Amino acid sequence: MDIGIETDRTPASEAGPPSEERHDWLAEEALALFGLPFADLLFQAQAVHRRHHDPNAVQLSQLLSIKTGGCPEDCAYCPQAARYAGGTGVVAEKLMAVDAVLADARRAKAAGASRYCMGAAWRSPKDKDLDQVAEMIEGVKALGLETCVTLGMLEAHQAARLKEAGLDYYNHNVDTSEEFYGEIITTRGYDERLETLAHVRDAGIHVCSGGIVGMGEARADRAGMLVTLANLPQHPESVPINRLVQVAGTPLDAVSELDPFEFVRTIAVARIMMPASYVRLSAGREDMSDELQALCFLAGANSIFCGEVLLTTPNPEHADDMRLFARLGIRPE
Repeated sequence: MDIGIETDRTPASEAGPPSEERHDWLAEEALALFGLPFADLLFQAQAVHRRHHDPNAVQLSQLLSIKTGGCPEDCAYCPQAARYAGGTGVVAEKLMAVDAVLADARRAKAAGASRYCMGAAWRSPKDKDLDQVAEMIEGVKALGLETCVTLGMLEAHQAARLKEAGLDYYNHNVDTSEEFYGEIITTRGYDERLETLAHVRDAGIHVCSGGIVGMGEARADRAGMLVTLANLPQHPESVPINRLVQVAGTPLDAVSELDPFEFVRTIAVARIMMPASYVRLSAGREDMSDELQALCFLAGANSIFCGEVLLTTPNPEHADDMRLFARLGIRPE
C-alpha cells in the first residue's frame, strides 16, 4: 500500500501521490509520516493541499464565548473549569443576550470573517438553553455567515434541534489520543466525545473536530489523535489544530513547550490524512512568529480564527493577520 512514504529506493520527493480519502489509517503509518525528513513531509502535504484547495486562500472564522466559565469538567488545559477559577480568575457568566451576539457577528463579518463560531462553557446544554442558541444561529445565518457552535456533549434530539435552526458546523474536539486522554480529562470519556460526533453527523451537520498539542503528550499521541479523526466514517469538514496556551492556575501551566517544527509536522500530517478538510490553525497563534505561521500555511493549514480573543485566551489582532497575509500573498476568505 503506497502512502507516499520514503523508502530505500524511492525518495519521498519522487514518490507518487499519497492515497487519499482513506478511513483505514494505522498508527504506524501516521508515525511514518511524522518521521519523514521535514522538507519531504512538507512537499507531500503541499502537493495534497494543492489537489484539493487553493494554496493561496485562507478561510477566516471568528469565535465568541457566549457563555463563559463555570464548567464542571476538569480539562487540564481549560481556564473555564470551575475548579480552577480561583487560580485563573475566570468568572462564571450567564448566556449572552441574542442582540449582543448578533452585534458582534456583524463586526466579524465587516472584518472579513465568513464563519462565526459560538462557544458555551457547558458539559452539555439543557434543552431550554437551545432555544436561545437556536435564535443566535438563525440571526447569524441571516447575516450571510456560516455558523458553528460548541456546547459540549449533545444528545441526538439536541443535534436535530440545532440542525433545524440551520447550524452549519458543530465543534467537538477529541483533544488527543485515546491513550493519553485520561491524563488530561477524567470527567468525560473518549467514547462520549465520539458519540457526540456521531449525533452531529447523523443530524446532517458538518463536523468540526481536532485537538490540542503541546500538553505533554508523545508524538505517538499526536499521531493517534489524527488516526482517530481520519478513520471516522467521514472526515471532519473542519480540523482545528490548537497549540496549547498555558494559563496560570491550570494544571498544564508549566508543561514543556512543544517544538515548533513538531507543531508544523502535525499540521502537515493532518493535511495528508484528511486531504479535503479545512485544517485550522487555531489557539496559540498569539505566541507564534510570522515565520512559524507561514510554515503552517505551507504545510496545509487553510483556516484561522481571527479576532483579538479566543474564548478567554489572546489571539493576534486582525490588522496583524492582514499584514501577514499581504506579505505571503494569501487571500482571506
